[in-house]
Amino acid sequence: MDATTICTGLHLPECPRWHDGALWFSDMWGHAVHRVGPDGTDEVVLTLDDDDPGGLGWLPGGDLLVVGMEHAKLWRWDGTTLTLHADLRPYAAWPCNDMTVADDGTAYVTQFGFDSWHGTTGRLASAVLAVAPDGSVTAAADELFCPNGIAFDAEGRHVFVAEPAAMRITRFTVGDDGSFGERHEFASLPQAEGAPYAPPDGLCVDAEGGVWACDPIGGQVVHLDRDGVVTEVIDHDLHALACTLGGDDGRTLFVCSSGEHHKPTRSGEPTGRVDALRVDVPGSRRLP
Repeated sequence: MDATTICTGLHLPECPRWHDGALWFSDMWGHAVHRVGPDGTDEVVLTLDDDDPGGLGWLPGGDLLVVGMEHAKLWRWDGTTLTLHADLRPYAAWPCNDMTVADDGTAYVTQFGFDSWHGTTGRLASAVLAVAPDGSVTAAADELFCPNGIAFDAEGRHVFVAEPAAMRITRFTVGDDGSFGERHEFASLPQAEGAPYAPPDGLCVDAEGGVWACDPIGGQVVHLDRDGVVTEVIDHDLHALACTLGGDDGRTLFVCSSGEHHKPTRSGEPTGRVDALRVDVPGSRRLP
C-alpha cells in the first residue's frame, strides 16, 4: 500500500484527529498541537511550554481539550485563551495519555498507571477517567494496564481501549449515562517477525466497527474486523504510534510515527512524521 508523507520534522507525533476538515495531532516531545489544513499547510495552533500535549478532543461548543501528560492536567482552549478544565493529578499518579470526547462533552482520559519510563514500579492497574463538561472527574473503568488509545464506535455504544501493558485491546459497552459497562477482550495484535511482543498503541474505529491499531515495537499498523479478526497488516519503517481516519470521504488513514519512542533515551532529534494511506472503509465520523 502506497503512503504519502504529509509532515516531517516532528519529535513524537501522536493522538491524530480529523476535525472540521483538517488533521490535528500532538507533537508530544515538541510540546505543540498541530493542524494540517486542506492545502497541506502545517500550523502550530497551541504550545504547552512545560508539558507534553497528549489526547485531543472538542467540546460541543467547539473548544479544544488537550491532555497535559506529565502534569496530569486537562486544558481547554477557546482559540485564544488556555484555561484549566480539570486537574487529574488526584486520580493519576503517573502521566496521563490519550483521550476521546463523547457527544455530550464528557472526556475520557487514559493514563500510564505506573512508572513505564523508568521501571521504579511494577505494572499497576489504573482507570480510564471520565471528565464531565463541568470538569468533575470520576472513574469510567478501572483495572486496566497502561490504557492508551481510546475510541468510540459509530453508534457510541462501544468504546475500544488499547492496553499495551496487557498486549490487548478491550471493548466496553457504553450505557445511556456514558458509563462503561461490560468489558470484553476484543483482540491482541500479531507479533511482527523478530519483535518480542506487539503492544497496541493508538487506534481508531471505522464505520463497520473494525479497528485500526498501531504497534510501535513491531513497526506495523493492523486492521481488525468487527469480530477482532486480523484482515490487514501494513509494515512501517518507523515506530507506528497512532492513527486516525479522515479526509473528504473518510477513507484516508493518517499514521503518526517516529524513529524514537522511549522518552528517557531520546536524542532530541526530530525523527517523526505523519503519512497518509488510502483504505476501503471510511471512518466512523466520531472522534478520534
